[in-house]
Amino acid sequence: MTDDTERHAQKMAKKKAARDKIMATKTEEKGLIIVHTGKGKGKSSAAFGMIFRCIAHGMPSAVVQFIKGGMSTGERDLILARFSDVCQFHTMGEGFTWETQDKTRDTEMAQAAWKIAKDLIRDPANRMVLLDEINIALRYDYLDIAEVLAFLAAEKPPMTHVVLTGRNAHPDLIEAADLVTEMELVKHPFRSGIKAQIGVEY
Repeated sequence: MTDDTERHAQKMAKKKAARDKIMATKTEEKGLIIVHTGKGKGKSSAAFGMIFRCIAHGMPSAVVQFIKGGMSTGERDLILARFSDVCQFHTMGEGFTWETQDKTRDTEMAQAAWKIAKDLIRDPANRMVLLDEINIALRYDYLDIAEVLAFLAAEKPPMTHVVLTGRNAHPDLIEAADLVTEMELVKHPFRSGIKAQIGVEY
């Protein structure tokens, strides 16, 4: 073994020992409140990655889409066609707010979505519930942030994960969450005149 290889092996051995020591202290399990927010792309995509991970483990899960309308998406089509026995899917929105331009109707739809979401979260059989684009509904006051947080604190089963996506997550939600990821926009093809494309955006 060369000196460089030996030094690397010793360095990695020390790193592994330190890592093992840290991991030995991580023994608790709990259902997490997870927030994906920020201006960058990938909030819903990352959340669906976790839903598909649950599906792969045979863990019952559910999706409620608050804003996105009835357009076909790869995630929804795949879940409905192949995994509806383990993952419920509810598309409750009628499209983006700038398309609908009707606050009263958008509020009604968000409230209906929240009612379904509460029932899904209350069911301890569901190990993960994704509330896709709920942050938009909260931002425009279609839903009351205090009510949402009070419900999660009082009625979410101990081992159920709830994922909330969308830009501009409310500061109180960020404070209450266990895991928060902010997607940062560095470059986006839309700014170069490239439209949303199948397989990338939907």
